[in-house]
Amino acid sequence: MGGVNGGKNFMLNCSAWKEYHAELSSRQIEEAAEKLSTSIIHLGPMTGAQENMGWHDEKSFYKPFIKAVYKSGVRLSIGDGCPDEKLLSGIEAVKALEDGIVSPKAAAFFKPYPDQMLFQRMDWASGISDIVGIDTDAYNILTMRNKVHLEKKTATQLNNLRNYAKRPFAIKGVFTSADMELVKEFKPEIAIVSNHGGRVETETGSTAAFLKNHAKELRNYCGQIWVDGGIRTKQDIITALAIGADHVMIGRPFITAFFRSQENGVTKMIQDIIFGEEK
Repeated sequence: MGGVNGGKNFMLNCSAWKEYHAELSSRQIEEAAEKLSTSIIHLGPMTGAQENMGWHDEKSFYKPFIKAVYKSGVRLSIGDGCPDEKLLSGIEAVKALEDGIVSPKAAAFFKPYPDQMLFQRMDWASGISDIVGIDTDAYNILTMRNKVHLEKKTATQLNNLRNYAKRPFAIKGVFTSADMELVKEFKPEIAIVSNHGGRVETETGSTAAFLKNHAKELRNYCGQIWVDGGIRTKQDIITALAIGADHVMIGRPFITAFFRSQENGVTKMIQDIIFGEEK
């Protein structure tokens, strides 16, 4: 899963939450802790079971993994990638959760392909998606270059995609002043502060710092603020909520927990985050 520039932003993401937690008052911590529940935690949209996680194929990974996360009570997200099998495996994994009574949904995040390709992808995911999002920073992902054509999306393009999706719309990858201008113009239902886990070539810094510096302004132009990047503990989540996030997204820790002990590992991780000691 790595990161550019020696993983600098990934490391900053992880360390910054502790630094900002030390600045919080007891009242801020208490008020944020009251909001803590599985309903504000989302699985980060991850793909690449083979190249990123060492699994032998995409499909056999996502079904048990998505099931384990779903049973933990955390809200689901699926991601996009090249080849199409990555997205299709995530869609299939969510569909497999249907039991005839409940049809679970997920936030579906797509790479910024040309619009016609995105219309097709939204159609593929229409049966399982309750939120649609675009990884607006993904055209900068080093490992995607020379594989597929990705675009830097304008507010007009994003609005056309939202009108097609007919669902709450998120832009994921808010991390620079240009991203702030895009949020102001587009006004998404959800703005997600993210630097793609340090995997994009962007400004140096942490998502915690960007959230702290811009949450108040962001709040004027979107319905909700989500954040990801380096969130590992109950303390990290409380800090994120205290400095301006409504929801958090967690990725790598779910993979680690699943590899450690499959479904039991994921359940224990969530129990520790929600009910364990703050650390």
